[in-house]
Amino acid sequence: MHYVAAYLLALMVEKLMHLLQIWILSSVGIECDQSKIKKIIVEQNGKDLVEVIAHGLCKLTSVPSGGTVAAALAAEEKKEGKKMEESA
Repeated sequence: MHYVAAYLLALMVEKLMHLLQIWILSSVGIECDQSKIKKIIVEQNGKDLVEVIAHGLCKLTSVPSGGTVAAALAAEEKKEGKKMEESA
């Protein structure tokens, strides 16, 4: 995800994209993997920025978050508590 964010920031200045990605990542303490940078540039080259972001957001909505899992566990515990009270 860091590499994609760096790509999106560097997209504004395409001629310096590779160097900007390295600078952006290193500015927040991330060591750069040149192969990952090249992969992102090749995969995203020529794509519309809005479409790339929209596609990424769609993928993120399918990822369970900690809050969702915690809520599901709490609901399950509540159900089990009611069953134990009813059987007592």
